[in-house]
Amino acid sequence: MESGEKQLSTSDTEASEATGNRPAVVPGSSGTAGAVDSKGLKGGSLGLLSSVVVGMASTAPAYSLAAVLGLIVASGAGVKAASIVLLAFIPIYLIAVAYQELNKAEPDCGTTFTWASRAFGPLVGWMGGWGIIAADVIVMANLAQIAGAYSFTFVGDLGWTSAADLASSTLWSTVAGVIWIVVMTYICYRGIEVSARLQYFLLGFEVIILVIISIYALIKVYAGTATPESIHPSISWFWPAGLDFGTVIAPAILIAIFIYWGWDTAVACNEESDDPGTTPGKAAVLSTFLLLGTYAIVTVATVAFAGVGEADAGLGNPDNSADVFAAIGPALFGDSFIGHIGLLLLSATILTSASASTQTTILPTARTTLSMGVYKALPTSFAKIHRKYLTPTVSTIVMGAVSIFFYVLFTLISSSLLLALIGSVGLMIAFYYGLTGFACVWYYRKTFTKSARDFLMRCVVPLFGGIMLTVVFAYGLIQYAKVDNLVDDEGNNVTIFGFGAVAVVGIGALILGVIMMFVWWAMSPGFFKGQTLERRADLLLEPATASVAHFGLPDSGDMPTVISPDLSNLPVGEKAIDPTTGEEFSRGR
Repeated sequence: MESGEKQLSTSDTEASEATGNRPAVVPGSSGTAGAVDSKGLKGGSLGLLSSVVVGMASTAPAYSLAAVLGLIVASGAGVKAASIVLLAFIPIYLIAVAYQELNKAEPDCGTTFTWASRAFGPLVGWMGGWGIIAADVIVMANLAQIAGAYSFTFVGDLGWTSAADLASSTLWSTVAGVIWIVVMTYICYRGIEVSARLQYFLLGFEVIILVIISIYALIKVYAGTATPESIHPSISWFWPAGLDFGTVIAPAILIAIFIYWGWDTAVACNEESDDPGTTPGKAAVLSTFLLLGTYAIVTVATVAFAGVGEADAGLGNPDNSADVFAAIGPALFGDSFIGHIGLLLLSATILTSASASTQTTILPTARTTLSMGVYKALPTSFAKIHRKYLTPTVSTIVMGAVSIFFYVLFTLISSSLLLALIGSVGLMIAFYYGLTGFACVWYYRKTFTKSARDFLMRCVVPLFGGIMLTVVFAYGLIQYAKVDNLVDDEGNNVTIFGFGAVAVVGIGALILGVIMMFVWWAMSPGFFKGQTLERRADLLLEPATASVAHFGLPDSGDMPTVISPDLSNLPVGEKAIDPTTGEEFSRGR
């Protein structure tokens, strides 16, 4: 066991008492490998491949594209939907770098909550944690709806035709969706390794089928056997020339961000990885690139096959916006036996995608609330760990229960509201991803000038990511607040309090967070007084030498040694310096 690392032997009790002293962050061969105070989670359960799988599965590629691609086209992007997918990748990658850098300093499963608290203080940190919780709870309603409806569609494709009719029933789709939430909550409760093994199968099946379908669609396009509205792909589709930023690009990017969202689950499971300080960050960055490749292929193939018209299977048809794959499936595969198999695989892909994401959406939220419970930013019951499975107990169960409550509530308000939730989630994502970018810059503000590599990766990249998401948030909010932004099947505007429902749900979630924060502050002020998670920057070994010039990747080479506030990993006779205050520390023999 590394120096400064602690491990809990107790379980099904509150995780280690939150104190002002944080554990050591031990230097590693390529950066700093974090050894964290155990909260009772099962360390060493996830390697790099498992972390990448968890990160990618959390985004639910098939479900995300089915739910979002039509909205991107209808927003005005048209055939240039691929350019929106590419543009949305840029801030996502920049923020993934911020996650990687912050995780090196403090691999805590609270991620944005912990890092923003360190950088900006408890109020901002608490809202960062709330942003994660709100986004996950809101999206669970949409995930459960898709999983529930496709459960009946899949069974119908197997031959039980009467079951297929239930897919259009709000009641039965909701019942099936609730069952999916219960099942996936139980799997998360049983352990991270069980969750990871299931994701190997679900993600592998999903990606393989998506690639096969895309290739098949492109073959039909070039063979002239696709839909009459089909279009031959063009390289110009990847450049947004002619699209207005305020009315088309910004709102479309806010929607497209949704399809990338979820890779940060790999970082939220950092305390359960084999190398908490390095593996999760690498997995996060790798996941974003793999997702970009997958989305680019599928988007181009789908637009080329179906076209962007407003009739039949066209992606611009409002009736297809909720699920483009269901719309193009019959036209793509036909009525033959092979076509029936294709439709069956397509249904299975969406079902496995939504169900996998239901599970991996519970994982990061439960770990965020676990960390908040440990630091007493939430009731300490949220910090309880199961004796055998080493998973958050109260956090996982509460996440499942709250998700069911809001899923049923949103369904009762309006079935059209479920579609609006995607935009609302986009606002939440832009909020806490952007906050993480700014937290990275501020956290390393005294040290990122030590080398060109640090200045680029700890200042420029995260700062641009934060700024881009802030701008997109502002422009998107203006569009979403318009009364005619969302209409139901009868052509009526879907509004709340006279504003667009998408904007109201998104901003309402943030306002609810502020109210709950002040309520908890009045009940338990310790965290908000900085008694459990103090605001600080890193102590660095003096002299804090930068990376030695070398040939290699920007993230390679020897990095400055980060010293624990309790000086447990400070070599005898050496000095540590607080870059914020300049104060020096040393310890005797």
